[in-house]
Amino acid sequence: MNNSKMTAKVYFAFAITILLWASAFPAIKLALNDFKAENLSALRLLIAAIILLFVGIIKKVKLPDIKDLPFIILLGFCGFTVYHTALSFGEYFVSAGVASLIVSTTPIFAAILATFFLKENFSKLAWIGSIIAFLGVALISLGNGEQINAMVIGIILVIIASVGESIYFVFQSKYLAKYGFFPLTIYTIIAGALFTIIFLPQAFIEMYNAHVSSNISVIYLGAFPTVIPYFALAYTIQKIGVSDATISLYLTPAISLILSYFMLSEVPTITAIIGGIITLIGVTITSSNASESINEEAY
Repeated sequence: MNNSKMTAKVYFAFAITILLWASAFPAIKLALNDFKAENLSALRLLIAAIILLFVGIIKKVKLPDIKDLPFIILLGFCGFTVYHTALSFGEYFVSAGVASLIVSTTPIFAAILATFFLKENFSKLAWIGSIIAFLGVALISLGNGEQINAMVIGIILVIIASVGESIYFVFQSKYLAKYGFFPLTIYTIIAGALFTIIFLPQAFIEMYNAHVSSNISVIYLGAFPTVIPYFALAYTIQKIGVSDATISLYLTPAISLILSYFMLSEVPTITAIIGGIITLIGVTITSSNASESINEEAY
């Protein structure tokens, strides 16, 4: 495959991942007007699982080996059940923009896990860019004017979501190599949905009584941010490795802040804007490291 085509595909996957995930944070906030957090998570995972089940049947995706099921189920639990439920609960206490900023710590956790457990090389340049981006994230958090007491619980919950997501990204590598990113994403999303079945009866009641805008938000969350970004990110992980793939998610909070302004009228402060610029600078620094990895994989 031509190197430029390889690079274009990877960056397109980055863009899809960032845009759809960024839109999820304000969409969750909108849906929480009528849904409890656990019920919202159950519905979006159910919608995603149904879509992927049909896609899997049409594409004739084979079932995973029985011996791999325990770990696949664990990946689904960490990457989907824990992530979506903890994030939804967290957004009770923090704004959509702040939630997206905290989740952007995922690449840091993923890089640390990949370095120690997968022995991936993470260059000094990438670490410098990571630190700069994290400082930008910290500035944005400080600039959103939330009450400290109200934020503590929300921050802890969203960090739990971030850790669950990083575990999913890092430890899927073996199964990506065996099954490919498309089948593995189907397996793990369906597995994650199974853990939320107990919430569905109450979730359907809330769905019946909810406003149209809330129901649209739930359907959107299940059909788009819950499905497509995982395919796109799994693809980039397969091409350039965990650390370089997840580091670009630092862009997500910057886009989420913009979307939150238009969707929720959440107005970022000057400090938040400066933090967003610093975050983008950090991503720019790390992008050179990602480009080198892309080139090596292409050959």
